Amino acid sequence: MSKLSNSTKGILLATFASISWGIAGVITEFVSHAEAIPADWFLSARTTGAGLILIIISAIIYRGKIFNVFKSWQSIMWIVLYGLFGLAANMGSFYISIQQGNAAAATILQYLAPLFIAIGSFIFMKKKPLKIDLLVFVIALLGVALSITKGDFTQLSIPLPSFIWGIVAGITAALYVVLPRKLAEDNSPIVVLGWGTLIASLAYNINHPVFMDVPKLSSGAVLGIFGIILFGTLLTFTSLIWATRFTSSEVISLLDAAQPVSTFIFSVIFLGTPLSFWEVVGAILVITAVYILQYAQRKRENLSIPSGPNFKK
Repeated sequence: MSKLSNSTKGILLATFASISWGIAGVITEFVSHAEAIPADWFLSARTTGAGLILIIISAIIYRGKIFNVFKSWQSIMWIVLYGLFGLAANMGSFYISIQQGNAAAATILQYLAPLFIAIGSFIFMKKKPLKIDLLVFVIALLGVALSITKGDFTQLSIPLPSFIWGIVAGITAALYVVLPRKLAEDNSPIVVLGWGTLIASLAYNINHPVFMDVPKLSSGAVLGIFGIILFGTLLTFTSLIWATRFTSSEVISLLDAAQPVSTFIFSVIFLGTPLSFWEVVGAILVITAVYILQYAQRKRENLSIPSGPNFKK
């Protein structure tokens, strides 16, 4: 059997990473619904476990270089902002959105992150939107409306708190992409992620220490927590780091679509989540809108910037 080409390896690794995110979303729904694990304790446990594992792995690979992220006050500011307003805020809002609703809806809302980045660029950086940006916004808006109403615009198919927290998850996912860009220029992504996750864990442990008021955990809950750490952090980012060695960040970004698709599929198979025709149509519209937006942005960047580093969340 012939060896896989580098591009094929990159595509497979990036697809696996996106599917892992989808799996983590479904496991999160199981943990929050079936096991009813409180959000404050779960978030402390998840961030503490994942952060420690990532820092240990980083120390083995990079040794003392893992502390380079603290070499200046500016770097410290960015890592703290990333940990608090990117990771902690995103993990918290995504979990609550799933807890109040379901993984499929929360994932679609979080998948709007590139759209929020474009809106932020218009508001804060005064980048004038093009006609295609407005078209993308309309398509995404219609897709979300169909997904959360099942085609009946007189009512939501998920509780209002789930919708609001899902939107927050999308906004914080945008921050999660933007905030670590300066740090990623001089540090390994796994190091930045490790310290960011530990900072997020400090915030959650101040609110609810992981060793206090530990809920009664069944074997399923324990496996679920480890599954979320494994699929939602460790396997995902390890796969992404390796994928960047074989293919471009543009290809990796396009393969992000595997996340909502896998979440929908696994939700139906393992959780029995009923999905209507209009929810599927809405999800397709959202994915299409993000595809168009990312394609248009890269085309603009290629025209205005001769060369430069690519960044991936």
